[in-house]
Amino acid sequence: MKHRLFIVVFFTTLFSFSQTYNTDMSVTKNELENTSYAKDSTANALVIYDYGNSFVNDKTFWLNVQIKQKIKVLRPEGIDRGEYEIKLYKNKNTKEKIEDIKGITYNLENGKIVKSYLEEKAIFREENENYTLVKFVLPNVQVGSIITVSYETHSRFMAKFQPWYFQGNDPVLYSEYNTSIPGNYDYHVKLVGNIPLDVNEAKIRRECLTVGNGGHSDCTDSRYVMTNIPAYIEEDYTTTSLNYISRIEYELSVFHGFDGRIDKITKTWKDADHELKVDSDFGKQLSKSSLVKNVLPATITSISDPLKKAKAIYQFVLDTYTWNGKSERYDVSVKNLIKEKVGSVFEINLLLENLLTSENIKTNAVLLSTRGNAFATKLFPVLTDFNYVILKVSIGDKNYFLDATNKYHIFGELPFRALNQYGRLIDFENGSKWQDIAVKDYSTRSHIVELSSFTDDEFIGKITSKSTGYHSHYSKQQYVENSTAYYEQKINDYDHINIENHKVVDFDNSKSEIKENLEITVEPEFIGNKIYLNPFLLTFFDENPFKLQERSYPIDFGYKDIYMYSMKINLDENIKILEAPKAVNYSLPNKAGSLIFNSELTEDTLILYFKVNFNSAIYTPEYYPYLKVFMDKVVELQNNSVIVLEKQ
Repeated sequence: MKHRLFIVVFFTTLFSFSQTYNTDMSVTKNELENTSYAKDSTANALVIYDYGNSFVNDKTFWLNVQIKQKIKVLRPEGIDRGEYEIKLYKNKNTKEKIEDIKGITYNLENGKIVKSYLEEKAIFREENENYTLVKFVLPNVQVGSIITVSYETHSRFMAKFQPWYFQGNDPVLYSEYNTSIPGNYDYHVKLVGNIPLDVNEAKIRRECLTVGNGGHSDCTDSRYVMTNIPAYIEEDYTTTSLNYISRIEYELSVFHGFDGRIDKITKTWKDADHELKVDSDFGKQLSKSSLVKNVLPATITSISDPLKKAKAIYQFVLDTYTWNGKSERYDVSVKNLIKEKVGSVFEINLLLENLLTSENIKTNAVLLSTRGNAFATKLFPVLTDFNYVILKVSIGDKNYFLDATNKYHIFGELPFRALNQYGRLIDFENGSKWQDIAVKDYSTRSHIVELSSFTDDEFIGKITSKSTGYHSHYSKQQYVENSTAYYEQKINDYDHINIENHKVVDFDNSKSEIKENLEITVEPEFIGNKIYLNPFLLTFFDENPFKLQERSYPIDFGYKDIYMYSMKINLDENIKILEAPKAVNYSLPNKAGSLIFNSELTEDTLILYFKVNFNSAIYTPEYYPYLKVFMDKVVELQNNSVIVLEKQ
């Protein structure tokens, strides 16, 4: 049979960039003399040239992958770039191979280029049941060296065509990946990350593979190029790096045999829904009223209001069953959970689904991938991407997301691990669909400070602190499980003030908040008769969490934030205000966040007010430089604001 492939030719973008390195495998004296990379002065190494070429050998029909790399070592921490580990997979029938390993270290000695070659005896192999690990270390690698490495692998594992990582721990000047895919292999191709391709081009090459009896296949030859790629350095406020590292991945969809057979590898969502429906660990555990007969007490089943009943059922599951920390969709048994009272997230939340549906409350399971597990693929069904389940409950015109694994979360609150943007809502009657998952409400932290008097060279006052939403969960748990340790932690955290008394007030674990009062004394700094006091006795941010020169992935808080702080100083005959901090009013672009700090002075009081709003849960990388400046101002205000008073 003849297999011809019809393709869309993508627009090719010309690229240009200024550099002092040659983006090929040649090494010059000028490159060895360079000591830094202007676009990232913190880089430990620079990948100058990264080249890959994957194609199916027209004689062996194995997948051949040719690799070439050229790397500049800039700092001592980059010396380990000369250490390589290459994993070759195997099974009972076949194993991957590697050949033609070459490595050279280039150094500049007395103004001359000196080459040190990788020797065959320096290449080692470690075997286990699943793969062979090929290891080698290039000789004489030091700061200033340039190393070049090349090799070729051969594989019969075509289900996963060779992926390509454009981005890694070091900045990359030039990365090119070439592929030649025969027309009898249909792959889903997925480009991950936010960095655009400089070149994305493809063309048909006729009759690239030939078999007996005149059978042949065309190939799609593709070329992808990225340039000036920043290093991926993980920083706070993000999910797993697998969501954002720029790369190309392949998933085999259909194989067309030369004998005419067609093997469908990747399912449609209709296929996936059917698989889930008959799955003993999922579909067979859903909406089975017989499983939960007589589980709920009459005090709950007799409630007439649907929302009140749903909340009561949710609280019943929280109080009765305990999560064992497992989240795999494996060996799931709601029946066993009812008996043992301990189970996985699938068992607990599917029990909750059964209880709710048995009481005629509309409930759907939502499969999702947690923040540490990468986004679930949207291009095609990959059920193994999903490692968690929550519920969507619809009552009247409102929807609620539920997860009954944490006793410190209230009805409608998901655990932080589940805030990964979207999931797949399962509906066996109407078909599954993608479901956005976002937290609408703000989570807040606030401190209200009142210094009521100044006696014996110290201020006497109180602090009322309150946390709501996601900021309250950890504190609630710590307080309930060990209130003594919680108090001791406060003393350690607030070592610059003296806590005379501490009390958690109006506490109710069914509410998403915790409020506490502290009676304090504060000893300010004295210079002569002048008193110097930083008004921020408690801070929200000790330092700016954003330190990178450039960030190519989003800033993901998970939820929207508000931080509030106020201080009131009652002035009496003992003290007089000489100087108060200046007002600050600063905003992020598009009203995405704001910082307000001001003061008000009357005859007998000084009031300071500070508020920080993050109005988005997720910020695109374009906001990063603005967020850096924004947080600089926040930290500067907290650490360096001073009230100057005079002792009378």
